[in-house]
Amino acid sequence: MNNQNHMAVSSNHHLTFYLETYGCQMNVSDSEIITSVLKQDGMTPTDSIETADVILMNTCAVREHAEQRVLGRVSQINKFKLKKKSLIVGVVGCMAQRMGVSLSKKAPYVDVTVGPDGYRHLPTLISNNRESHQHQAWLKLDQTENYQDIKPDRSDSPHAWVTIMRGCNKRCTFCIVPHVRGRERSRPHIEIESEVQNLVENGVKEITLLGQTVNAYHDGQVGFADLLRKLNRIHGLERIRFTSPHPYDMTEDAMVAMAECEKVCEHLHFPVQSGSDRILKRMVRLYKIDEYRRKVERLRELMPHIGLTTDVIVGFPGETEEDFQATHDLMVDINFHTSYLFKFSFRDGTAATHFYDDRVPDDVSQERLTRLIALQRSQTHERSQSMVGQSVEVLVQGEGKRENQSRGRNRQNQMVVFPKNNENLGDLIHIRVTEASGWTLIGKQI
Repeated sequence: MNNQNHMAVSSNHHLTFYLETYGCQMNVSDSEIITSVLKQDGMTPTDSIETADVILMNTCAVREHAEQRVLGRVSQINKFKLKKKSLIVGVVGCMAQRMGVSLSKKAPYVDVTVGPDGYRHLPTLISNNRESHQHQAWLKLDQTENYQDIKPDRSDSPHAWVTIMRGCNKRCTFCIVPHVRGRERSRPHIEIESEVQNLVENGVKEITLLGQTVNAYHDGQVGFADLLRKLNRIHGLERIRFTSPHPYDMTEDAMVAMAECEKVCEHLHFPVQSGSDRILKRMVRLYKIDEYRRKVERLRELMPHIGLTTDVIVGFPGETEEDFQATHDLMVDINFHTSYLFKFSFRDGTAATHFYDDRVPDDVSQERLTRLIALQRSQTHERSQSMVGQSVEVLVQGEGKRENQSRGRNRQNQMVVFPKNNENLGDLIHIRVTEASGWTLIGKQI
């Protein structure tokens, strides 16, 4: 394996590359950086995996299932390598960082392995592999790497992801992210403002600010609340979203800023993970459930129409029926618009592995998950049905799944589909909701 600082000069200008992205919005944003880096080196993106010279997979490590999916995909891609000996296969991102050297042992047909802080080195690593035919890796965590000098290669869309910070200082015992993305570092607010201004000048109407704990942002001068206020003043920008915040960092100032900035959408993904203080302590979530409830009350006081979504883990080691009932009761009381519900799985390298002897039987975890899914579906159905007959503001984002159908999102981040009616990408229009299906609204333009 080669992990040197001094590397050969790249000569990849005639190569094509195919990039697949797995996981969260941060990975989508990172893929825009990867594409930019490779195109600056003279490489050309292609939609044809069969003819590509380089195949890259930008990966997720949050759950074991995600890694197994990628390993299966890499195995499938190996058939192209058997036909085309010069093909270079790379695994990049969080899974690459977590597995490190072991990845090349499990999948010896992988040529390049790069962690989240090594994307700018991809051209050199690819060039080195072409010359040496030896596995190349860059797995260093770089506290200074923000990619702030690289302009992401974005699609033609009225929406853009804007990374404002990288890494995470929290130590949730179930989470691998701090181990694969390093410690928090925030981009200078001046650069973020400049990037957003440039995006608006190029037709972007809506941005989503990204960070592992996005509301922990602070560049030494400006914190998260004031960053929202500064971006809110950019002329031509219509909407501001952000994800994912941590409840511990959701300050009064941040909540007030959300309410007073008219461009900040009335939507918040607010991961609670558990309704039990005992489990939250084991998770090292840094808040108690009463604090979480008070912040939800305050958010709804400031923004009565806010759409709240959350993440919940069931079956965390040591979770009793009483602990689970506390989570169930919390979901009943708060009545989230929708939830992302997961059954706990152990991840090597996380502190939760120390609780292995307290593991919850799989059938018990599954039964609890099934109960929460049923509850959330019922709540989401009732909320969506209550929107029938109402008018919602929608940002047009593209074509729907059906013929002559357009789609967009309302301010609460619900998908809205409607018949095409000469609207343009990026238009803000009003839709009268006529029906609802799950978390999706269906209507007609007013």
